[in-house]
Amino acid sequence: MAKRSKIAQAAYEIAFPVAEEMGLELVDAEYKKEGQSIFLRLFIDKKGGLEIDDCENFSRLIDPILDEQLKHDADYFEVSSPGLTRPLEEPSDFRRYSDEKIDVSLFKETDGVKNFVGTIVELDDEKIVFEYEVKKDKKTIELKYEQISKAVRHIEF
Repeated sequence: MAKRSKIAQAAYEIAFPVAEEMGLELVDAEYKKEGQSIFLRLFIDKKGGLEIDDCENFSRLIDPILDEQLKHDADYFEVSSPGLTRPLEEPSDFRRYSDEKIDVSLFKETDGVKNFVGTIVELDDEKIVFEYEVKKDKKTIELKYEQISKAVRHIEF
């Protein structure tokens, strides 16, 4: 689970079923001070990509619920996308992109590989099986989450 403050975790738990009901995935919540202001942010996503209307509709629906149920003193409330380059950390992050290519860096070399671009073939809460190419040969590698130093969506321009 992501490391969240108590207020961010409470906001996450309140907003999670609302996001699910709207066909969205609540990715994370944060409650933090930036400069002189305190922000409460919820990060949502959905398969196929998020649109500004998704953020706006979710914000309109969840804002009064949070005001009623959550004890907080945030100056600003925002709903946002997690962004294209957000690191994949939780099993749910990897599930979200299971049919897409991702860039993976390992803490140490495994099966002669430390960095690769692959597609998730299989996963559970403890491990992931990736398929990747080496000189046009397809290979698979099984990794535990703790072996992965960084994983992000593979972006092609």
